[in-house]
Amino acid sequence: MHNMTTFQDFEKIEIRVGTVVAVSDFPEARKPAYKLDIDLGPLGVKRSSAQITHLYSKDELIGKRVICVTNIGIRKIGSFESEVLTTGFYREDGSVVLAVPDKDIPNGARLG
Repeated sequence: MHNMTTFQDFEKIEIRVGTVVAVSDFPEARKPAYKLDIDLGPLGVKRSSAQITHLYSKDELIGKRVICVTNIGIRKIGSFESEVLTTGFYREDGSVVLAVPDKDIPNGARLG
C-alpha cells in the first residue's frame, strides 16, 4: 500500500511549466546528467540538473517545455546548485522520460 498524502500537503508543492533555454554537460555528476537553464516566466530562469542524457540530446532539449517542482529549495550537486526539480518518469532500463505539457501554456503556469 502507498503512503497517502493529504490534499493540503499536495497544495504546498508548486509544479510549473518552463522552457529549456540552455543545456550544458555535467561531467562532475556521479550519473550522466545535463545542467539545464529553464525559463519559468515570472519566476525567472532557474537551473536544474537532469539525468536525461540517455534519451535526449542537448540540441533537442533547447526550446523543450518541461514540468518542474519549483519550491523544494536548492540542492547542491558538487559545485552546482540545482534550483528546481525537472520531472520525469523512470523506465525499466533506468532512463528518464521527461514529463511535458501537451498544449501551449505560458512559462511559469502552475499545475492546479
